[in-house]
Amino acid sequence: MAEAHQAVGFQFTVRPDGVDLKLSQEVIKNIYLSGVTAWKKKAIQFKNGVLTGVYPASPSSWLIVVIAMMSSLYTRIDPSLGMIDAIKENLPYKRCISLQTRAVLSAILFATGLWLFFIYLLRYTLKALLSYHGWIFESHGKMSASTKLWLSLVKMLSGRRPLLYSFQTALPRLPVPRVDDTIQRYLESVRPLLDSEQYNQMEMLASDFKETEAAQLQRYLILKSWWATNYVSDWWEEYIYLRSRSPIMVNSNFYIMDFLYVTPTHRQAARAGNVVHAMLQYRRKLERAEHAPLRALGTVPMCSTQMERMFNTTRIPGIETDIVQHLTDRKHLIVYHKGRFFKVWLYTGGRHLLPSELENQFQRILNDTSEPQPGEQRLAALTAGDRVPWARARIKYFSHGLNKVSLDAIESAAFFLTLDEEPQGYDPAKPDSLDVYAKSLLHGKCYDRWFDKSFTLISYPNGKMGINIEHSWADAPIIGHMWEYVLATDCFHLGYSEEGHCKGDVNRGLPSPTRLQWQISAECQDVIEMSYLSARRLADDVDFHGYLFSEFGKGLIKKCRTSPDAFIQLALQLAQFRDQGVFCLTYESSMTRMFRDGRTETVRSCTSEAVAFVRAMEDPGATVLSEPWKLSTSQTPQQQLNLVDINKFPKYVGAGGGFGPVADDGYGVSYIIVGENLITFHISSKFSSPDTDSGRFGQHIRKAMIDIQALFKPENEKRAVENGKYAHLENAKKHM
Repeated sequence: MAEAHQAVGFQFTVRPDGVDLKLSQEVIKNIYLSGVTAWKKKAIQFKNGVLTGVYPASPSSWLIVVIAMMSSLYTRIDPSLGMIDAIKENLPYKRCISLQTRAVLSAILFATGLWLFFIYLLRYTLKALLSYHGWIFESHGKMSASTKLWLSLVKMLSGRRPLLYSFQTALPRLPVPRVDDTIQRYLESVRPLLDSEQYNQMEMLASDFKETEAAQLQRYLILKSWWATNYVSDWWEEYIYLRSRSPIMVNSNFYIMDFLYVTPTHRQAARAGNVVHAMLQYRRKLERAEHAPLRALGTVPMCSTQMERMFNTTRIPGIETDIVQHLTDRKHLIVYHKGRFFKVWLYTGGRHLLPSELENQFQRILNDTSEPQPGEQRLAALTAGDRVPWARARIKYFSHGLNKVSLDAIESAAFFLTLDEEPQGYDPAKPDSLDVYAKSLLHGKCYDRWFDKSFTLISYPNGKMGINIEHSWADAPIIGHMWEYVLATDCFHLGYSEEGHCKGDVNRGLPSPTRLQWQISAECQDVIEMSYLSARRLADDVDFHGYLFSEFGKGLIKKCRTSPDAFIQLALQLAQFRDQGVFCLTYESSMTRMFRDGRTETVRSCTSEAVAFVRAMEDPGATVLSEPWKLSTSQTPQQQLNLVDINKFPKYVGAGGGFGPVADDGYGVSYIIVGENLITFHISSKFSSPDTDSGRFGQHIRKAMIDIQALFKPENEKRAVENGKYAHLENAKKHM
């Protein structure tokens, strides 16, 4: 057996004259390689830390400034205006140093100070430039001369080849808005939802707030904004996510799907091997800060702080509030299959396991026929149910012995992998295939995903993949960035053999994955069952509908000279009104990552203008003030368009992801604009609400999209005719 083969690598024998220690050459080699890799990693991290610390300058620029100052000593030109001489006269121990050496040291010190001054000058100039956000509010497809000049200046000061965290210190802080502006914007957002009497009462409440608590609260916010890098992000994380005591499954966690049309291999272990290896490559670049920072318009940098907690992160349950635990440099993975938990080492001899080695390890798990231990199969249901029972059970049953060791292994793992038993994916021949796939990723069986991990990777027996993501540590674009990289690396860099296996030789000498051991009492099993039943009721109530809108995409929308996102948001408002007959408070997520440590803000997209548009499209209907977010919307952006050429590989498009409904009687809608001709909608609601139906809402979206696009048809047809006339004219010229 592989375990026995590895065990004999290290032996010792106690004798009367001492201990006889024997190490095999393989063990010594692995220890050596692990040490070399660790030091190499530290050296790279140190080097990249220096590069980030002096950005937008470079260490070589310091040498240039020093050489310039040294040259001035020989040309007798003093660019320092006497400062070099002053430094020379005030050097400590100057009597022990020759005059020439003192002159050289003084020039180096002055050059270093000048270099640091210019670094901070560039950095604060860039921060001042990045505080301008007028470009966001310009008409779609147009850019003013001032914005073009601003973009040129930002590009000029951004340096070359920035690392992941190069822009962090140059990002502006999130400003505290004026109380008057906040109140005015709030009143504008609720005006479409209230009748005149209700709105007048709301104005009185807003005025009363302004005259009483507002001023004091504003002072507190301003004070916090002075010493915190972001005055709202820590509160957002704690109060929006960590303090919630309801299940995070469905209510908070979200999912992202695999390629929509393509399955690179139908071998489950092979696909998991490639994907896990690609994730390890991504993590290595993340630890070394070698990823390029994401930039809007290809120029405006965004905060990268959230990416730090992508791996080795777990949400730990508490009685009153949860905490996010992030560890570093953990080298194992936990795999769940048929009710058993396995620990898989991801490194050997100081390197990642190769895809073929990972495939072999996962295949060993798939071939394992052992039975789950008592209480083991549904153990993860604790992470799916209410938080307080899980927190109490963790303290009582998992704080000592085997249970603590095994739970520590899960919570310290790089991430969690489920080798699922039922195939999933989009099948055009099965109308509900996308719906079932979405529900599998969102909640599964309620006990086969560890919902507390930063993310759970899910592998299906037909080769499809997906991920379920815990929300508190980061927002969707963060994990989406990693997933785009992984899918592209899997298909276009790693690839598969003709038989569908991972490329490369199989190393069968690796130790087999080890089973986690549990001692789960009958009392603890009862708690697990209660959590499972609670989670099962929640999961069964989710009505999901995945809808592929292929009549047109952003290509045609852009020809209408409007923003694709604005177009879709108006379609959602029209669909909501047609579905419910009333307008409702609408949540649209927007990121604030152009500010330091920025996360998410709310766009209230049910505006007076949107209501006026819907009323112009439909007969007027009655409104009610609705406090919950009955319509919660979010776009899944494509961030790294350079990874896959969709024009060349049109089938390699992602299906996006989704989330559960925020309100019991509302809808959750996530959408992804894929290429030029496809928009995928992920629609969720609850079966228990008599007023909602995800499938019906999908049809309302389809009709709304087509109806709005029809408004632009006369203009499009006119432009097409003009283009046709121009083409005929060009052809006529060619034949003259």
